[in-house]
Amino acid sequence: QVQLVESGGGLVQAGGSLRLSCEASGRTFGTYDMGWFRQAPGKEREFVAAISWTGGSTYYADSVKGRFTISRDNAKNTVYLQMGSLKPEETTVYYCAADSVRRRPWSPETSYDYWGQGTQVTVSS
Repeated sequence: QVQLVESGGGLVQAGGSLRLSCEASGRTFGTYDMGWFRQAPGKEREFVAAISWTGGSTYYADSVKGRFTISRDNAKNTVYLQMGSLKPEETTVYYCAADSVRRRPWSPETSYDYWGQGTQVTVSS
């Protein structure tokens, strides 16, 4: 069983930046592909970004490409999401997720086995 704990959410002005972190328990983090999703109230969970277990491959939703960067530090069991040029409509809860068997494609929720509890990001206009 893997536990994921997100942090780094908060309030930021439009155009600003924020870095989210997701720390995983256990010694197998380095073998998992990882993803970030977000979900606004009343809407479906939306894929944001994913990174391979080595960190050598990344994938982004078109809506965040060029503004967000996903990275990981396997020595710290942590995956990051650096977010820039944030928009008010990106106010929502952000979740990290772990894919323990390295399924592809990365964007569907069903590719992931474990989820964090989420961290709120609020972008003020």
